[in-house]
Amino acid sequence: MRSENIYILGIESSCDDTAAAIIHNGKKLSNVVANQQIHKEYGGVVPELASRAHQQNIVPVVQQAIAKANIDKKQLSAIAFTRGPGLMGSLLVGTSFAKSLSLGLGIPLIEVNHMQAHILAHFIDEEGYSQPNFPFLAMTISGGHTQIVKVNDHFDMEVIGETIDDAVGEAYDKSGKILGLPYPAGPFIDKLAQKGNPKAFPFPKPQVKGLDFSFSGLKTAILYFVQKNEKENPNFIKENLEDICASIQHTIVNILMDKLKKASKKTGIKEIAIGGGVSANSGIRKALMEGEKKYGWTAYIPKFEYTTDNAAMIAIVGYLKYLNDDFADHDIAANARVKI
Repeated sequence: MRSENIYILGIESSCDDTAAAIIHNGKKLSNVVANQQIHKEYGGVVPELASRAHQQNIVPVVQQAIAKANIDKKQLSAIAFTRGPGLMGSLLVGTSFAKSLSLGLGIPLIEVNHMQAHILAHFIDEEGYSQPNFPFLAMTISGGHTQIVKVNDHFDMEVIGETIDDAVGEAYDKSGKILGLPYPAGPFIDKLAQKGNPKAFPFPKPQVKGLDFSFSGLKTAILYFVQKNEKENPNFIKENLEDICASIQHTIVNILMDKLKKASKKTGIKEIAIGGGVSANSGIRKALMEGEKKYGWTAYIPKFEYTTDNAAMIAIVGYLKYLNDDFADHDIAANARVKI
């Protein structure tokens, strides 16, 4: 008989957030994240600085997660860690620490795909949140990824559409940089967009066949638009910032929803989930909820805590793999480009 008390420690270190969490039988006991503020000075993540900060943060973050869960490390059943995708230096810190702790405690090691974890975060046993029924469509939207995934089972996933160039989060950040907004710009654009006119400035939508995305053309169009108008009026951004942000957000949301509608029609699936940092965006959340009325979808929107990179999503994958006795060997290596 399997133990009724399964405690999984999840460790996430794929980019610039060091995170640790404890999941007990599918329920979150703790979810600790240490953010790295230094990257704001550079307008983007500096890989070398990120890996150094992970080295400083990982021990206190793991200790805090265990303490907040009110358990002893000897109660842990297994350690789940992000193997990839992500920044290689950052991944190496989490991978090495997880291996060492697993050996020290004599408990199994579980490798987790970061992008699968964004999707499977929906299976954390959280009060007030229901779990998607299989099969469902998951749209993963973040600074590094934009994908539509057909999810047949917890570990049976098929990418049916993805970006051919920039990710949606990158489009937000690059647009924000053009407008002089702080990094990361997504939350600032979202906040300003709520006060502006979404139809003030029409931006072109890229024509990409099938279910794939493209955002590089939109980013270039925004740059040329701003440059042209600033020549005529040096105060153009300042005077129109809310309307510009609302128009950018309106265009991005429409691009995402058009592809999601197409995917739903093509597959016949009306269970729709979102995940990843950009799934915190209010415009995308609103459009998805409207899709329930317009297209008969059942929408699954994650708790804000599980949108950005966090370790609870790593731990829930660890829990599901633990139930399947799906463990990793200690010679496993981090993989910066691992696919779903």
